[in-house]
Amino acid sequence: MEKILWADDEIDLLKPHLLFLKNKGYDVRTVSNGTDALDALDEEPFALVLLDENMPGISGLETLSRINQTHPEVPVIMITKSEEENIMNQAIGNQIADYLIKPVNPNQIFLSIKKNLHRGQLVAEQTSSDYRQEFSEMARLIDSADSLDEWKEVYRRLVFWELKLAESDQALTEMLSMQKRDANASFCKFVRRNYEHWLDTSSPERPLMSPDIFRRRVFPLLDAGEKVCFVLIDNFRFDQWKTIQPLVAEWFNISEELYTTILPTSTQYARNAIFAGLMPLQIATMFPDLWVEEDEDEGLNIHESELIQTQIERFRRNDKFSYNKLNDSTAGDKYTAKLKSLSQTPLNVVVMNFVDMLSHARTESKMIRELANSDAAYRSLTESWFRHSGALEMFRRMADLGFKVILTTDHGTIRVDNPIKVVGDRNTNTNLRYKVGKNLNYNPRQVYEMKRPNQFGLPAPNLSSTFIYAMNEDFFSYPNNYNYYVQYYTGTFQHGGISLQEMLVPLVTLSPK
Repeated sequence: MEKILWADDEIDLLKPHLLFLKNKGYDVRTVSNGTDALDALDEEPFALVLLDENMPGISGLETLSRINQTHPEVPVIMITKSEEENIMNQAIGNQIADYLIKPVNPNQIFLSIKKNLHRGQLVAEQTSSDYRQEFSEMARLIDSADSLDEWKEVYRRLVFWELKLAESDQALTEMLSMQKRDANASFCKFVRRNYEHWLDTSSPERPLMSPDIFRRRVFPLLDAGEKVCFVLIDNFRFDQWKTIQPLVAEWFNISEELYTTILPTSTQYARNAIFAGLMPLQIATMFPDLWVEEDEDEGLNIHESELIQTQIERFRRNDKFSYNKLNDSTAGDKYTAKLKSLSQTPLNVVVMNFVDMLSHARTESKMIRELANSDAAYRSLTESWFRHSGALEMFRRMADLGFKVILTTDHGTIRVDNPIKVVGDRNTNTNLRYKVGKNLNYNPRQVYEMKRPNQFGLPAPNLSSTFIYAMNEDFFSYPNNYNYYVQYYTGTFQHGGISLQEMLVPLVTLSPK
């Protein structure tokens, strides 16, 4: 029986309410003033406090303030005769659990108690019930999905339930994980059947892809006279976006879609395609000085500003733009400080690398492995970074200055757990989700292979090069030192291959309120 403390100087008039709550299973202790309420809280634990605002001695508001200082874990429901707005504002400012105006009937109080003491349990029970009913419908959608729009809807619903079930029982989480694996297995087959057709720019079946982002989403805003901030968070998944969405909703109206990344889903290919507005083979052919091959030592994304300029010039535009890459919170703070001076620049491009660094740190650091040991924990770290690093303040400042913000990414990432053996020569690249080489040895049934890379818009290091992609939750492992390799990389977040998480990524337009 949960214990409730009720402080009211007219407690004798509330006997029907006390009897009602007792019959509902609550043990209610009564006091007649704020001082006695504070003493009672010091003497024994209570699940909740019902607090009259107008009592002799210290006021209800002062009592509330002291309870928050000494027992902040105890929710307080304030009950008052006053309808004055300033009292209500003070109570809400003191993080009141609920605010009821007399006269109140027993059911009102009971419902408020139930909302505050049992909300988590009731939400979890209802969520579990809803998902069990949804399970069969989700399975049907996965089995029947035969267009990219249908797969986007499948992925949205999977992410919706993943976020809803994050605090539910393990059995339901396992059911959802099974559905995600089934969905990815079917999605990978879908991509293998259709990917080459998507690359045909004249095809009506072509989805919005990496090279199309500026032409179809950025340039129209500039033509409409908008000031645009294009913010690319490297390695940023749809579920991570949904985690931070409530943080920016206070300042922006949100228009959200998913776009389809090119393969490989890696920074070198997908991000350069965004900024150049071209497939990688076109970049390497038209601007060889701006393309970095797999086996070169220099950074794979050191020419992003130049690639943006080539796209602007190719479409015969005269847009002035700024380009900034933010690798830490100090750089972010400096950028936020100079946003006002960038208000006269029509296009401001920002690359934020924290999430990508987090995924790599998850592989290399034992401490980060512990902190991000699941997708839910990975999302939580992303939300914490966005809230506390200065990123949130940067977006608030963009809203204040009237920028239209396009928030997106170059690719997502997936937590891998199934090693697949592949053999390559010493020139083969090191990525765990895709390989490119001329002497690759692998099981073709386990991968998506591109034996003629040029047909897929990819430059080949030599004439016999083949690209192969891991699917589902697989990752490539070499036979040499196999056991160590598998143990080290199992459970890490990787990208480069084919999965819903890597290929269907957020493209969000934020319009300041």
